[in-house]
Amino acid sequence: MVAGLDRPASGTVTVAGQRVDRLSETGVARFRRDRIGHDLRAFTDGQASGGLSRNHILDNITVYWLTGTGTSAARSYWEHGRAQALAAGQAPPEIKLPVGFTVFPGESFRAPRSWVELGYPTFSYFHEADKGGHFGAWEEPELSATEIRQGSGVFCECPFLS
Repeated sequence: MVAGLDRPASGTVTVAGQRVDRLSETGVARFRRDRIGHDLRAFTDGQASGGLSRNHILDNITVYWLTGTGTSAARSYWEHGRAQALAAGQAPPEIKLPVGFTVFPGESFRAPRSWVELGYPTFSYFHEADKGGHFGAWEEPELSATEIRQGSGVFCECPFLS
């Protein structure tokens, strides 16, 4: 709803002082073009990364809009925030699976290796990539695939990952 992808059954949606729920279809398109496209680019210091263009970003948003999946896609952010609030002061559940971790330089928060080691006791792969941002897999798909192969190769002897 925040991106204007869905309309509320009741109530209002206000983003940066603008009532998104009152916009026409054209107004919503302009809002997404000007506001949401800008927000996505903000994660990469105002520049599209990895060959992303304004059209790539709008295509991605349009897929959520046309399929009506924008709300469900954003739900994980809401659930994560809610879970953090509910678990405040409690230890997180233990992770038993092997963990690989890649940090992209344009990410809004870059976790240092020491934090990754504390948070994931089964951690066995860490790498600081040379490029990419908050949407690393989307911005740098080749680099992301390489990171997955590298990280997975630490966990198993898999010839198909070489």
